[in-house]
Amino acid sequence: MTPLGIVIVGTGMIGAVHRRAALLAGAQVRGVVGSSPARGEEAARAWNLPRAYRDLDEALADPQVQVVHVCTPNHLHRPMAQAALESGRHVICEKPLATTLDDAQALADLAAATGLVATVPFVYRYHPVVREARARIADGELGPLRLIHGSYLQDWLLDPASNNWRVDPKLGGASRAFADIGSHWCDLVEWVGGERFAEVSAAFETVIAERGASTGESFATPAAGGALQAVSSEDVAAALFKTTRGTLATLTVSQVSAGRHNRLWFEIDGAKAAVAFDQEDCERLWIGRSDQREEIFVRGPGAGSAEQRRLSSLPPGHAQGYAQCFEAFVADTYRAIAGQTPEGLPTFADGLRSARIVEGVIASARTRAWTSIDA
Repeated sequence: MTPLGIVIVGTGMIGAVHRRAALLAGAQVRGVVGSSPARGEEAARAWNLPRAYRDLDEALADPQVQVVHVCTPNHLHRPMAQAALESGRHVICEKPLATTLDDAQALADLAAATGLVATVPFVYRYHPVVREARARIADGELGPLRLIHGSYLQDWLLDPASNNWRVDPKLGGASRAFADIGSHWCDLVEWVGGERFAEVSAAFETVIAERGASTGESFATPAAGGALQAVSSEDVAAALFKTTRGTLATLTVSQVSAGRHNRLWFEIDGAKAAVAFDQEDCERLWIGRSDQREEIFVRGPGAGSAEQRRLSSLPPGHAQGYAQCFEAFVADTYRAIAGQTPEGLPTFADGLRSARIVEGVIASARTRAWTSIDA
């Protein structure tokens, strides 16, 4: 079978992650598109790629490109993903799918109309023990759900000198912390728990009013001195959801929590049992029982649900993490292009669902009122 030809659009950290996952999945990376021809050439040399395309149009003119990976700042997602779909290419577009609900709706509609494979990297679905939690809930092991709670905490913007394009609403969108990482938690919890959020009461706070001038890099490096920029996007957020079945869910989001590098944590409590997952300790799933027993399920290919076993590519004691999740997601996207139907593959429809939740959260934070998500 001829390897898929792909192009990476974007030269930052996440573009490098996409490139590695694509190569491991057997694709041929035809080239890269940078924010400028010079950035593209620099990335092509660093990534050992055959070429840097001048721009997306030149990449789409290459008949050997079948898949476009959009790894750019958020405000470019819709025009680039739309151009790729309209040219007949399959698309992997970084989240958020778009900075507005209308743009996300347009992309989801276009993907559905073309029949092309279009996916969004909600890759935390690909932790093996997350699949185990989902299987146990679907099998009724937890019983009716009683409570969902958790947080997503980071510290990369703790220093007021730290800044990047995500802080600017014109580039990142109206929400920063919630849209960037809270969206991951919501996608994961809805998918694992099987209940959809119906309404939300939320609050945002900008706790660092001014930051050092942005360098535009993907992730910030504090620098002493220099100009300051006013900040309008939120550093922290809190949300109380109610699902369509009436279950309450609470979420705390922060990008200024010292020592929390990438801690996505959730617990789902049912009438008979509970499960808890911590992305910074992702080899284990905690299970609590109604008889006060506790179980620690350890990831591995020899036990658990079929999907847990499928995604456990290494034996216990040989740690898997974020990189393997991303690699499995990209491989499943390529399997879908080949005509398979991988379980749990997040598509543009899931990106649209996320945009709808984010819009409801933003509206509630502005009004300080309960807000319907599907209205």
